[in-house]
Amino acid sequence: MAKKWTHRFRKWATEKMELPPDVMMDLPRVTIIGQLHIYIENHKGLLAFSDQEVRLLLKQGQLLIKGNSFVIKTILPEEILLEGKISEVLYLKE
Repeated sequence: MAKKWTHRFRKWATEKMELPPDVMMDLPRVTIIGQLHIYIENHKGLLAFSDQEVRLLLKQGQLLIKGNSFVIKTILPEEILLEGKISEVLYLKE
C-alpha cells in the first residue's frame, strides 16, 4: 500500500514540477549511439557479462543487451558505458 502511494506521489510531483521522470521515479536512462555504444545510468548492478550479452539489474526488472564484441569501457556504481555491436535491448520484468 505504501509503495503504491509513494509511486503515485512521485508521478504527481514529476508532472507538476516538470522534472525528468528518471530523476524522480528512479528509472534508468539509456542512451544508444548507433549500434556501437550504449550508456546506461541509474542501474542497480551488473548481473551478467559476456562478449554477446549484458544483463543489468534495475529497480524494477532487468535490462538485457544482446549483440557481439562487447567491451565495458566505463563502469561506475550506477553507470555503465558498453561498446560493441548492439543488436537488441530488452526490458525484462523479472
